[in-house]
This record gives sequence, C-alpha cells and structure tokens, in this order.
Amino acid sequence: MRILIVDDDALIRDSLKIILGLEEDFKVVGTACNGQEAFEICKSEVPDIVLMDIRMPVLDGVLGTKLIKSHFNNIKIVILTTFKDDEFIKEAIKNGAEGYILKNQSSDSIVESLRAVEKGNSVFQKEIADSLTSMIRDGKKKTPESFGITDREFEILKLIGDGLSNKEISKLLFLSDGTIRNYVTALLEKLEMRDRTQLAIFYLKNF
Repeated sequence: MRILIVDDDALIRDSLKIILGLEEDFKVVGTACNGQEAFEICKSEVPDIVLMDIRMPVLDGVLGTKLIKSHFNNIKIVILTTFKDDEFIKEAIKNGAEGYILKNQSSDSIVESLRAVEKGNSVFQKEIADSLTSMIRDGKKKTPESFGITDREFEILKLIGDGLSNKEISKLLFLSDGTIRNYVTALLEKLEMRDRTQLAIFYLKNF
C-alpha cells in the first residue's frame, strides 16, 4: 500500500512516516505540508491512500481532498486530525474522503484504519460517526421502497453502511463476491452514486 502523509507539523509527519514504515505492506511514498503540495506529489507518485490533516496553510485538508479527488478518483483519502468539527466532517465527506479519524487514537488503530480503507471500507472513528449521524439524520426515516430498492439490495446497503467490505458481506449472506459486486453496482446505478462511501452516507442519512 502506497501512502502519502500530509500534515503541516513536521514532527507529526516524521513520526507517522516512521510508524507506517514499520509495516511490511506499507510504503510511504512522500510527505507534504499542505493540500496543494499533496496534489503535486500525487501527480508523480499516485499513492493508494493520502493521510490528510485538516487545518493547514496554503490549502487545507478539505480543499486538498476536493482537488485530489477531482483528478484522481482512485486515490483514497483518510482525514487524520485533532479537530472533531461538524463542518469539517461534513465538507470532508462531501468532497470524497473515505475516512475521518482523530489523532488521539493509537498507532495500531491508525494502521488498521488504513488497511480497512484500502480494502474498500469507510472508516469513521466512533465520535465522528456519532457526529455524522446526528448531522444528517432528520429523525424521519424513509422506506427502501421509496427509492426503488429491493429487500436484498437494502440488506446489502445496510451492511455497507455498517462498514463491511464486499468480501465480508458475501460471507455473511452466503453469496459469491461477484453477486455482491453486482448488487453494489446496481445500487450505485439506481441511486446515481459514485462509490461505496456515498452509499454508506446515503444509508445513514435516510435510514
């Protein structure tokens, strides 16, 4: 897994580089101190995941996420910050971030979060998930039928919303990986969405 670390604090950049570099399946391909610099590095290194801080000079993490995602849709972005700010969370997810975690967790937890995102999961620390849910739920639940979603599609949508990967869903429902992929593709087309993260947000928002 190729990782780009983005943080305006040199000590944090260097510490994360050492920590992540200890993992055999990780390769830190660069570090940057703001979103603009991260975007320039993405052009040459094309990392699998960008680990992005929020508050940075020149171009912050929210706008940096938007810039990178607009040019490199396959690059996954995980926000790593000290700020549990509702507006930051909302804008980061809106701009395509696959995860939002806080710096107060252990290095092992950060490593596992990156692995989960690399497998196709969305990762939100509990405090962030709670904030996200409270922001986007209006207290009025809708029915799957109102969106033209079948019972099986809704079952899979719920599991995506719970953060499960296609492989995990296939094992749980005793269906093949290909069948799950077909259901996910159908959901994306039916709901006119781009990726699994948007499906997870859609589930949290509406159900």
